[in-house]
Amino acid sequence: MSGEIDAKPRRIRNISELAKLAGVSAGTVSRALAGKDLVNSQTRERIQALAREHGFRPNQMASRLRTGQTGVIGVVIPLGHEKKQHISDPFFMTMLGHLADGLTEVGYDLMLSRVIPSDGDDWLERIVDSGMLDGVVMIGQSDQFDTIERTAEVYRPLVVWGTRRSGQRHCVVGTDSFVGGELAVRHLLARGRRKLAFFGDTKGLEIEQRLAGSRSAIAQSGTGATLDIYPTHLSQQEMSEQIAADLDAMDPAIDGIFAASDVIAMGTLRLLHERGRKVPEDVAIVGFDDLPLATQTVPQLTTVRQDIAGGARTLVTSLLKRIAGDEVPSTVMTPTLVVRESA
Repeated sequence: MSGEIDAKPRRIRNISELAKLAGVSAGTVSRALAGKDLVNSQTRERIQALAREHGFRPNQMASRLRTGQTGVIGVVIPLGHEKKQHISDPFFMTMLGHLADGLTEVGYDLMLSRVIPSDGDDWLERIVDSGMLDGVVMIGQSDQFDTIERTAEVYRPLVVWGTRRSGQRHCVVGTDSFVGGELAVRHLLARGRRKLAFFGDTKGLEIEQRLAGSRSAIAQSGTGATLDIYPTHLSQQEMSEQIAADLDAMDPAIDGIFAASDVIAMGTLRLLHERGRKVPEDVAIVGFDDLPLATQTVPQLTTVRQDIAGGARTLVTSLLKRIAGDEVPSTVMTPTLVVRESA
């Protein structure tokens, strides 16, 4: 029997072998595979075609060592004030999804860290000095403002989701939570509610500002409305039990609740229903975030919307500019009120 057997091209293992096959130097191959204009287009295309034909893919780690870049962005969630909160929290998952989309589209991988800091710890310095990252995005400031400020003095490619304070060093992207608090409470007051409650733990900067905005709205209203404060955990394993206890203990005349997050608001809706109290007839509820889940509750949730998708895009854009050495100002986004059935 006679005939020919089609043989697959021999797989090339390194740049030196590809250079020998192409009849050029290893440096020319490296530049051609990187798409450098220093190699004329005909030679560049020929080398790239040979690489494809022989199944050659440059070693990414070696390439990154040569350029001094890792191709990895750290996404850090600090939980100094709420140590039992999980990454599975709907806000974190929504933000992470948008960040992953934005970073992978520009060629970066993500390294996710959930950090529980200790007082006086150098946890953030150790992350940025690890040599494993090209930059860091932090989701939230928690109670770690001073630590973030100290690191921002010496590490430029750092961008933080959170609240901007006058004169701060670190670059922040976030929603004006003070204005958001004003919007929520003004809406409740406009609906005739006068005995209000705030559910949220103010150890975090964003929630602290939401409470301050709430108080401002009441002070400016001249209505004589009152506001009781309940420092509700963000950890879902503790949240339900705490909200239940607060609902049982609070003044039954409370007719409006501003929850510092949609997750708190959704838990409150369920527990009010279990107690036979109607929303919004007996108690009106306003949340904060406008998560996708806000339209899945019964009744649907009135909430203060922060543009999480737009904020994630701005975080990525700002980080890329800072990696390139550019000065980037903080971005403070204006919240909007989304009126649905719960208030």
